[in-house]
Amino acid sequence: MTSRQWAKISTFQKFRENLVVKSLLVCASISVLTTLGIIFILLEESLQFFQHVSVFEFLGSTEWAPLFEPRSFGVLPLISGTLLIAFGALIFALPIGLGIAVYTSQYAQGWWQKILKPVLEILAGIPSVVYGYFAITRVTPMLQFLLDDVEVFNAASASIVIAIMVLPTIASICDDSLRAVPKTVKDGAYALGARKSEVIISIVVPSALSGILASFILAFSRAIGETMAVTLAAGGTPNMTLNPFEGVQAMTAYIAQVSLGDVAHGTIEYRSIFAVGLVLFLMTLVMNLLSQYIVKRYARKYE
Repeated sequence: MTSRQWAKISTFQKFRENLVVKSLLVCASISVLTTLGIIFILLEESLQFFQHVSVFEFLGSTEWAPLFEPRSFGVLPLISGTLLIAFGALIFALPIGLGIAVYTSQYAQGWWQKILKPVLEILAGIPSVVYGYFAITRVTPMLQFLLDDVEVFNAASASIVIAIMVLPTIASICDDSLRAVPKTVKDGAYALGARKSEVIISIVVPSALSGILASFILAFSRAIGETMAVTLAAGGTPNMTLNPFEGVQAMTAYIAQVSLGDVAHGTIEYRSIFAVGLVLFLMTLVMNLLSQYIVKRYARKYE
């Protein structure tokens, strides 16, 4: 092959590599621009909302009734309902998810190990509206059978189905973190006479702590951002309560309610969904930043 032919092939390869790099740059730019566009819209509409409603009233009042007279715009009941459902979901999901990860990464063997994790991740593919109807038709009647004074729409029912939804996130990330612990570290503990349970509790789990904590925070972000299941299971009553068996309204549920089209565009009620969305965005952003900090701060590096 002549030098001219080699030069043509080299030029074509460079062109192809540049095309791939630019295509990837375009894809990355689209995601960044989309995020910036969402932030811009949230800020623009929220600023117009706060021209009519004080920030102190919005963040400090415990009355939320933007669709009724006299109107009140205290977002605390929505935040309270969101956190009540999210923390309730984590109470169920965290120990179960970590237990599943420990079993799949340390105990399961053979074909059972290969199919258990993919089957668990199928839960992530079920539509959230299905979880919502499951909460109404199965979870809530079960709670009413076991306990008294459980309302038809309640935070506990929403927490249970949200816990099922975030289980794949917790179990998958924890499983990867536990598997990342080097075998030599575990073998050293076995050489000192430790039992398998002692190695897992004292060596493996602490070594994977950064990934485990990150999975918990990401699951919390997933829980506070869920819409349909929460809307169907918890109801639409902005109630500032700590009783999980009462109906509450989450921030996402209010956004879904107003977005149905019954509120006129450009009104203060319409712009309130952007203010609520901004609060939800900031909460999720803080959780994601905290997750990244924990991973960097507590990650253990093995040579």
